[in-house]
Amino acid sequence: MEGAGIKNLILLCFVVIVGYNHAQITEGRIVFERKTNMLKKFDDPQFAEMFKENKIKIDRFEFLFNDSMCVFKPIVEDIEDPFSWATNKNTVYQNLNTKERMSVLDLWGSSVFVQDSMSARQWKITDSRRTIANYECRKAIWQRDDSTRIYAWFSTEIVPSVGPELFSGLPGTILGLATEDGGIIYFATEVKAESIPIEKLTYKVGKNEIYSVEKIQEELTKRFASQPWGKRALADLFRWF
Repeated sequence: MEGAGIKNLILLCFVVIVGYNHAQITEGRIVFERKTNMLKKFDDPQFAEMFKENKIKIDRFEFLFNDSMCVFKPIVEDIEDPFSWATNKNTVYQNLNTKERMSVLDLWGSSVFVQDSMSARQWKITDSRRTIANYECRKAIWQRDDSTRIYAWFSTEIVPSVGPELFSGLPGTILGLATEDGGIIYFATEVKAESIPIEKLTYKVGKNEIYSVEKIQEELTKRFASQPWGKRALADLFRWF
């Protein structure tokens, strides 16, 4: 009995140690899959006919992070996507120390740099839980306005207070994100703790102009809002700002 007790104690210590290490991820890579319901995105009959056979468009992103910086960016696939134009695939850098954020908008083949501060959203954390990519996550709700509600599922086992796109501000990393109507859904499919080189978490502006959110919105509104597709395209481009 004494020998069995010692073995059980050793096993318990091993489980606790493994669990503790699992809970202390501060640096690594997360792969996200984004599903966009194209029939909800485009209410025009022409587009409805175009996407009736493939109404769910899937895009993949990678999220690289450490305890103070992160980047969310699209994964370049080997297979060409004939409908790549139908969804935005922006890159977002966030600095948790300075609270600064740089978004690189994919504007019809051109990169536009938009600098602003990390958003301070008022999240309501619930007791609802679900498992995503083998991590237990807790559900939070952000009421953006009277008609828009966003759901997020975050894991406290992954330390940085960050998430896909421009999202942050929860006590852990967001592994799932969805609009209330299910039109756009992000879920992590892979989480891996690994060392991330600092150069992968930083950006180079080069000779590109840096815009504020207000300036780029004003400029694009003047150029495209009068087009039949303009307002919808701009709303989609700045959906998460």
